[in-house]
Amino acid sequence: MPYTILVHVLNEDAIVGEVDELPEENVPFLKLASPRLRDGRDVSYFLPDTNLVLLPWSRVHSIEVMPTEGDEKLVTFIRE
Repeated sequence: MPYTILVHVLNEDAIVGEVDELPEENVPFLKLASPRLRDGRDVSYFLPDTNLVLLPWSRVHSIEVMPTEGDEKLVTFIRE
């Protein structure tokens, strides 16, 4: 199941991308597909046709896992 994640890179803007599975502890880098900025624009320091990026953990501050369509639930309260 692919995950959409938000990667906070040290001293750079956050990057959005997809991973097939969440990274393991012993992997030296993060494999990120379809890297882009939050607003969908290309990342300035990657070539425009880049599809896959390997980011070393020394450059990654934190990762946020974005909710998938199945995870998003709308809770409403109706008062009668």
